[in-house]
Amino acid sequence: MIDAIAVTGTDTDVGKTVFAAALAAVLGASYWKPVQAGLDGGSDSERVMALTGLADHRILPEAYRLVTPCSPHRAAAIDGVEIDPERLMPPAVAGPLVIEGAGGALVPLNSDLLFADVIARWRVPCVIVARTTLGTINHSLLTIEALRHRDIPLLGIAFVGDPQEDSEATIARIGGIRRLGRLPLIDPLDRETLAAAFAASFTLEDFR
Repeated sequence: MIDAIAVTGTDTDVGKTVFAAALAAVLGASYWKPVQAGLDGGSDSERVMALTGLADHRILPEAYRLVTPCSPHRAAAIDGVEIDPERLMPPAVAGPLVIEGAGGALVPLNSDLLFADVIARWRVPCVIVARTTLGTINHSLLTIEALRHRDIPLLGIAFVGDPQEDSEATIARIGGIRRLGRLPLIDPLDRETLAAAFAASFTLEDFR
């Protein structure tokens, strides 16, 4: 069993939180988003709790809760704080841990630290989440290169959205990365529909 899995994305709003929620639920894992930037409408941790029904103690508190929905380095500056990487080390928990990044893999956390640098420090395997819309080939391949450059082990890439067979296959082939599956757009999105969609789209053993 893998102790911890990092979930990062090719961009913001690609479906990381929904995917991370489904993964945490199926693994019976704890969930941690170390940096939350933007609190209007609630946090991602609150959304994960609603989508999973995980016990309160399995939704770990963020290291940083930043008010403004923008790049974490800027949101931190607006709040008058600086993100310290020492506060971003994964906490010890019983069982597996799913860690969700903020934005895309290369978002800055402070003046000289990117989120991918923090993932590299963790030395945990990573899943890349990518949308299937136009531009995903470029964004996905750049993200794969950036993470491999930092020697981050990649479990594979998970797509979110309507099927785009050529794009998905092209990314897997050129990127030399395992194609884990594709989570469709779910409407209505709730605990039951998400669990069913994840079970139909992914193989649990790929995350163990």
